[in-house]
This record gives sequence, C-alpha cells and structure tokens, in this order.
Amino acid sequence: NSVASAADFDWNSQLRYYQENIEGELNIMTRMMNASLPYSYEYLGNSMRLVVTPLTDRCYRTLMGALHLSLGGAPEGPAGTGKTET
Repeated sequence: NSVASAADFDWNSQLRYYQENIEGELNIMTRMMNASLPYSYEYLGNSMRLVVTPLTDRCYRTLMGALHLSLGGAPEGPAGTGKTET
C-alpha cells in the first residue's frame, strides 16, 4: 500500500500517537480515523504475538470510535479467535 497524503484511508486507519500541548501540559494522544483519545499508559500485553488480520483492524477501528463517543464495546465470537488479545 502506498500512502500519498495524510488523508488517505490506509494512513487514517492506523493507530497513531501524537504529543500535544494541552493547557500548557504535554500529553500523548492516540488517533485513529476521526477518533482521538488520551493515552492512558494501559497494559498492552504481548502485542508482538498478535496476528493482525483485516478483522483485527476492523475491531480496533470500531472500538476506538466507540470509546471516542464515550461508549464501550464487547467483542464476541467463538473461542480462540483473538478477542482477548485484541
């Protein structure tokens, strides 16, 4: 995939981290699609072992959008399909 501009879907659909000055304090913000959330130093687990598939990407986009709207998410499906890791 080649990204030609910052508005391309392939770039916007990636989870990105930015350092921003908010009210005189440096904060780390996460962005994906139109959603932006403060980074909370949460436990990320062993992400190197996670196999990223198109469904994994879709889950990240959906959950990030839900959290941006102050909602939540509960992935469901068969056992062993990577819900906990995502």
